[in-house]
Amino acid sequence: MATRRDVLMGAAAAGLSPIAVSTGPTPAVAAAAGKMTLCMHTNTSASAGYRKAMEGWAKAGIKYVELNALFLDEFLKNDTLNDARKILTDNGLTVVHGAVSVDGLLEPNPNRAKAIEALKRRLEMFASFGLRKVYTTSGGMKKLAIDDYKTVADNMRGVGETAKPFNMFVSVEFVRASPYMSTLPTALKLTREAAHPNFGLMFDFYHFWSGLNKLEDMDQIRAGEIQHVHFQDVPDMPRELLDNTTRIIPGDGVSPLNTMLRKLADKDYAGPLSVELFLPKFQQGDPYEVAREIRQKCETVMGKAGVL
Repeated sequence: MATRRDVLMGAAAAGLSPIAVSTGPTPAVAAAAGKMTLCMHTNTSASAGYRKAMEGWAKAGIKYVELNALFLDEFLKNDTLNDARKILTDNGLTVVHGAVSVDGLLEPNPNRAKAIEALKRRLEMFASFGLRKVYTTSGGMKKLAIDDYKTVADNMRGVGETAKPFNMFVSVEFVRASPYMSTLPTALKLTREAAHPNFGLMFDFYHFWSGLNKLEDMDQIRAGEIQHVHFQDVPDMPRELLDNTTRIIPGDGVSPLNTMLRKLADKDYAGPLSVELFLPKFQQGDPYEVAREIRQKCETVMGKAGVL
């Protein structure tokens, strides 16, 4: 299996241009306790295409981006990884995180071996960007028996072992609709049981606040335990009616953003806040206008919380 070093050396041999990469904010920002950086997830401009999204976001003053592997796949149908890297470099953008978009990695299922092979290909691709942090989700098709949770923890360790030769770190995003891991307490318990140095946990504002969680659950987080954050708000409506398409820009809804941001800061999170939205008006909107509005509103929220 190719190591991350092999991938990067191969890229150099092929004449791929260098690219600004990072596992988080700049060193100066990371050194400031509790400070965070605004980031854009490519899901937010899914219909724009890679080039248009990156150029629009950069024009709006965005510096950090999170790449979904499927979004990148569309670009690579007609272009190359070198082209993708050059677009980022030309626009002064830094990649901070990646979505592997591989199902069946954690829950017990007969296709897990194929999923692991797909994960290796994703890790190789993201490693060629210099990335060290990616994520998967707890999406699944069925509710598990209590004894199955040992398998989930074992599979987490297996994913960590898969990532280790690439010098990569994989986080799991607990998702509201998951039949087996939809809450922060369950995700904390399982990742701690897995206890692998290349596997951990990320936090999504929408999945947390729209689901079966309470603010006090965040007190269970240990310092440095959260590896990455997705940043959204929700409208004032019954939680039962919330879904991916009801995610809105932070500051436009009723989530206790200030409290949640402060709790994350108190747990030593000093990384990206990646805005991931699915409403058609965002995904199909002009990337510059969407990013401009997001930046204005998010920086106001972040400033009030003292994390900007």
